[in-house]
Amino acid sequence: MIVIGGGLAGLAAGVALAEAGWRVRLFEQRPFLGGRATSYVLPDGEHVDNCQHVTFGCCTNLEDFYRRVGAADKIKFFDGLLLLDPQGRRGEMSPGMFPAPFHMTSSFLTFSPLALKDKLCIARAFSDILFSGGHPRDLDEPGGISMLEWLRRRKQTPAAIGRFWRTVLVSALSEELDRIDARYGVQVFWKAVLSNRNGSRMGVPQVALADLYNGCRAAIVQKGGEVTLRSPLRKIAMEDGEIAAVAFDNNRHESADAYVFALPHDTMDELLPAEAKQLDPSLGGLSHIKDAPITGVHFWFDRQVMTEPFLSLLDTTTQWIFNKSALHRSSNGTGNAGGGVADAPKNAQYLQLVISASHELLQKPRQEIIDECLREVRHALPAAREANLVKATVIKEAAATFSPEPGVDRWRPKQQTRIRNMFLAGDWTDTGWPATMEGAVRSGYLAAEAILRAAGTPQTLLQPDLKVDPLVSLLARSRR
Repeated sequence: MIVIGGGLAGLAAGVALAEAGWRVRLFEQRPFLGGRATSYVLPDGEHVDNCQHVTFGCCTNLEDFYRRVGAADKIKFFDGLLLLDPQGRRGEMSPGMFPAPFHMTSSFLTFSPLALKDKLCIARAFSDILFSGGHPRDLDEPGGISMLEWLRRRKQTPAAIGRFWRTVLVSALSEELDRIDARYGVQVFWKAVLSNRNGSRMGVPQVALADLYNGCRAAIVQKGGEVTLRSPLRKIAMEDGEIAAVAFDNNRHESADAYVFALPHDTMDELLPAEAKQLDPSLGGLSHIKDAPITGVHFWFDRQVMTEPFLSLLDTTTQWIFNKSALHRSSNGTGNAGGGVADAPKNAQYLQLVISASHELLQKPRQEIIDECLREVRHALPAAREANLVKATVIKEAAATFSPEPGVDRWRPKQQTRIRNMFLAGDWTDTGWPATMEGAVRSGYLAAEAILRAAGTPQTLLQPDLKVDPLVSLLARSRR
């Protein structure tokens, strides 16, 4: 069988099918695996992640995938999250001694960037999510409603919206609140915060993202498969209502019993023959799925300016600061503080900033973005005010994720199409999750399950969600 696309979705499908006994041939247009969640080398030889990707305890399928490819020990988990507002007030969100759903109560009550009235209205909205079992009734309105509208109906204060709901959801879903389907916004808090005390544990890679996928090639090749890089798909040929072959550069044609297309939705829309869209009308709506951008800003300072592994900023363009020197040093013990910068001072430090839903930055000059973010970093980190910025770069991912806007689910096709030997994978397919790495892996597993089922050898690959903790389950049932 053939898998087109070496991002997380294609890799998840390919590895799972190889383990199930299929001979997998995977083709990827880039010179590396990992797709949008990877790292690459800049012209001067430095390795950078295109964007800092993280996982959470609730991402059970991503955890399973990392285990399959031998990358589980390359993820370090943290229980607490530190936030800082422009006034210098720090707040930490971390689990305490109480069981879920009250495990965050202590840190929430002492969270200084929010006033008491903000916390009370947040608590009321949380109770609505909790007692509905994660599915308040108004989420089922035809066409969906935005997360911002959902919050306004619950009379959330501007500070609660800006400093709590937006802070969490823009980072988690890579989109602004008025462009997020409330179903997915509520899902984040149900799965990651309320239903299980381990759901919010944040896992950060301790290696460059590309290093997470070293085991993927081996997992496929050792089972008799092939991984071919620098092979962009050029054409999909159909005969008698099914896929007959796929074409690559240099007039190379390949055929197989089954095909998994794990490409971006817009690329898939362009490559699909008109016949395929006629046979399966669900493939005709891909052009309605929009993209959301993420911008990464990379700073190298000549000295240490930050001691925390990561930090979230409130009311600024910069949303996250990751201390790459500390995170990577903890993995290999080399003390490579410069993060790969040639001739970097011994105590140099490499920070990566992340700005999700960065629509307004796409047209801004890179130097303007650097200047703005540097001002914010120096305001937040006093030690950075005296430090020299050795190097900076900006990486814009205009189509980092699909936009989880209200009603987008109507355009998301299933992994098994009406075309006998054609299957889809990608976070934009119908996974039940928004645009996340967990969603990408889920799509790959669902595509693999569909192939195995069609072949008469059904197998369950999809991992269940974290189990709802007992007290949460009791409270959710009590109001139904």
